[in-house]
Amino acid sequence: MLRMKSQSKSRRIGLARALSKLGYCSRSSATARIKSGSVRLNGRVRTDPETPVDMTTDRIEVDGAQVVAQTKSYWMLNKPRGVVTTASDEKGRRTVYEFLNDDQRWLAPVGRLDKASEGLLLFTNDSEWASELLAPESHVEKTYHVQVNIVADRAFVDVLLDGVAVNGGEVLRAKKASILRSGEKNTWLEIILDEGKNRQIRRMLAALEAEVIRLVRIGIGQVALGRLGKGQLRQLTAEEKAALDACLTSAKSKANRNAG
Repeated sequence: MLRMKSQSKSRRIGLARALSKLGYCSRSSATARIKSGSVRLNGRVRTDPETPVDMTTDRIEVDGAQVVAQTKSYWMLNKPRGVVTTASDEKGRRTVYEFLNDDQRWLAPVGRLDKASEGLLLFTNDSEWASELLAPESHVEKTYHVQVNIVADRAFVDVLLDGVAVNGGEVLRAKKASILRSGEKNTWLEIILDEGKNRQIRRMLAALEAEVIRLVRIGIGQVALGRLGKGQLRQLTAEEKAALDACLTSAKSKANRNAG
């Protein structure tokens, strides 16, 4: 059961979003719980995830237990290769949730890294913040170190910057790219993106006939993976959280200026 202090102005939102905003679970998980008949609103079972909720006065229960607004929490995981970014997997593959303890299972990943990719993955129960961070218009930079099976030169890097046409005619480009080091048969590249397009790096490199050997995300905005070990999880520092918030504030200010 939930009661919140009244405010001068209230705004109704969908029941699934309300559970997500309270940090109880992700919106998709909330939708599933609501449709299963596990959620009561003001004492009545509701099965429509879009049922309007007044966050200032309404009461919410899940499986008969009180829903308590969770303290917002922000974490980072060094995702190992071969692990999928999901809570459960129908194929029985390992998931990122095996690295969370029971008290952390209400956290949700911010975006995804595919099974073959590794590195920095954020988790939070702050769904609104996560949505802002993932929004294309936020342009939060994500930094990757990528090993490819060719000896790349400056011309190859320039193509990544200028744009690569992939299947379907879409043109994908890196915001920044550089060569970190080269061997006799492969090269490590640093690629920075500020868009959230699906498997963008792999699609760009495949179009250039370069095979990805390893793909490691080492940074999101000013937050760096650093020395965090494989499979290890830690909370973001106040400074790291503030740096990401500054990225979002800057993006909003730029959008407002452009709109004006």
